[in-house]
Amino acid sequence: MGVFTRFRDIVSANINSMLDHAEDPEKMIKLMIHEMEDTLIELKSSCAGVIAGRKKIKRKLEEINSKTELWDERAALAVAKGRDNLAREALVEKRRFSRISETLTREIGEYRNLIEKYQEDILELENKLNSAKDKKRVLVQRHKSATGSKRAQEEIRRSNSSDTIARFDKLESRIEQMEAEAELVNANRKPTIDEEFEDLATDVEIENELAKIKAAQYSNKNETV
Repeated sequence: MGVFTRFRDIVSANINSMLDHAEDPEKMIKLMIHEMEDTLIELKSSCAGVIAGRKKIKRKLEEINSKTELWDERAALAVAKGRDNLAREALVEKRRFSRISETLTREIGEYRNLIEKYQEDILELENKLNSAKDKKRVLVQRHKSATGSKRAQEEIRRSNSSDTIARFDKLESRIEQMEAEAELVNANRKPTIDEEFEDLATDVEIENELAKIKAAQYSNKNETV
């Protein structure tokens, strides 16, 4: 049974009804607590996996940013040496790494949101587990008393869990989507027509940036003189 299926079963279970039909209510509540503890461990492990994934992307982002800075410096050097064509090529590389950096930055933000949601649901399950432990003795006693059965159900059940279940399903789908997107970040593919036209437009940006570098170097040279 997967962690999400197990979590869904736990949060949707009618604990009091299960105790009503159990031959040994005390044994039943102990089994429930054990199941909650196992599920909590799996949820924390899944969250840790997402955190590790975010750290990996952050390291990749640092590497990409370093390459962006390197190509920026190379463009400036080429301009200083009068190698405009070489400078243009350097700026094209700088632009390529800048776009990868933007993609990775967005992914890091998505991972951060996933981690926050994991932590919220982990906290929710921890609260329910602690409540079950604290009130285990009272639950068993109230199960033996018909008049106390209703009150036990009201205490153990806090809220409808449909929103939580839907959120976990969405998280699971989003993780699968992000894994697929990560594999495509550096994949080689033929540019679309829209992208080719976009490249034509960005060539103007490169020329403008090249002109700014020249102007800055010319200004610095005049100030030195």
